[in-house]
Amino acid sequence: MESAVLTPPPQAPTMAELKDRLDTLEERVTTLAANAAEDNLSMVVMSGDLDHILAAFIIATGASAMYEKVTMFFTFWSIQALRDPHKSAPSKDLIGRLFSSMLPKGAPGLKLSRMHMGGMGTGMLKRLMKKNNVLGLEQLIQRAADAGVQIFICQMSMDLMGFKLDEMIDYPDLKLAGVATFLAEAGTSKVSLFI
Repeated sequence: MESAVLTPPPQAPTMAELKDRLDTLEERVTTLAANAAEDNLSMVVMSGDLDHILAAFIIATGASAMYEKVTMFFTFWSIQALRDPHKSAPSKDLIGRLFSSMLPKGAPGLKLSRMHMGGMGTGMLKRLMKKNNVLGLEQLIQRAADAGVQIFICQMSMDLMGFKLDEMIDYPDLKLAGVATFLAEAGTSKVSLFI
């Protein structure tokens, strides 16, 4: 018959050891809380196609009911959607005049990414949206404004394309920003999207 080897019961931690463990846990919780994602949605909008811009604003307005803050960062081709067709552009250099004349001026001039068919596809989509009581782009932009969706426009893209803030739509708190500003927003957001 073999004799069983008895192991001594584990020794209870001392009060000093318990205090050290508790301090370590408190430090970790504080670090986690400081780096926790905020209840925000951040979105980069790069495409200037009507269907993509519609999707961006549909998501933004829907997200405004779910998140504390929704931020859209318009860059490159998407900026044309924010141009006001009723405002005349301030004086520009040659490149700015070329971009202004070649790109659509605001939401009414945007085309579909596919099946545009010389304007027939875009017209059909707009008629279908109206028939089915789906908000048009102008109404979605207004709804986003009413919901407090923040819009930043990329300063670098504006400079490259020769656009001016004076020719953009009237939107509450519309701001020019650099990529660092957007990344600071997106870095703490629960959700980040690219359209």
